Amino acid sequence: MRTLMMAERPRYLLSLGDSMSIDVYAGGPGRGAASLLYQNRDADFPEWAGRDLKSRLPGVRLIPLAMDAGTSATVRYAQLPRFAEMGVKAAAVTLTMGGNDLLQTFGNEAAAEQAQRALRENGQAILSQVRKLCEPDAPLLLGTVYDPSDGTGDTGRLNLLPWPGALGWIHRFNETLRELAAKNDVLLVDLHALFLGHGLATGENPAQSDPRPANRDLYYCGVIEPNAWGASAIRAGWWDTLVGAGIVQETQ
Repeated sequence: MRTLMMAERPRYLLSLGDSMSIDVYAGGPGRGAASLLYQNRDADFPEWAGRDLKSRLPGVRLIPLAMDAGTSATVRYAQLPRFAEMGVKAAAVTLTMGGNDLLQTFGNEAAAEQAQRALRENGQAILSQVRKLCEPDAPLLLGTVYDPSDGTGDTGRLNLLPWPGALGWIHRFNETLRELAAKNDVLLVDLHALFLGHGLATGENPAQSDPRPANRDLYYCGVIEPNAWGASAIRAGWWDTLVGAGIVQETQ
């Protein structure tokens, strides 16, 4: 893969998927994960000053198509066609999906199995199609699904109904995402691992509604949404993956 360097012509960062990527739950415009990858908020995260694509890729523009409640089907049948209509190519793509596919089946084992198959089918179609909408060698970052229970499966403390099989399904869905990444030469970003210890393990309630809680170790609000600190963690996972792949360089 080539390094993202300066360019004279417009370039585009495309954000696809669900609410893990959007601004709303992180506190508003410019505060979500994709927005931070595009342009850091230096007042909020001074340690990230200059570590964003706008600084490294002059003229880059963000196309934020990720949406609340988005599923793999949403990406395939709504977001990608919308981007295709724009007639431009993406220089980099972020994709978060799978969480809502699973949540829509909550407590129903048969439905979860069917949703996993749909994730695999939709995911393959998405990754095949998105390559045709990208510049040559554009990096595509695919995230795994996180777990606000921090591996406990304690849905009661999350104000959810019991589902003994939930942890197993999160693992299976993440295995599907890993398989898709490996098969399609996509950069996998293990958001599940990055978020471990930042839900119930903090002693706070992930169901709380503050997008900027005092405890910065808590990455969630509304149970499943990334708050401002969670959004920054997702951004960090994307950025570190790009650095590790040699696509962007850290400043000295």
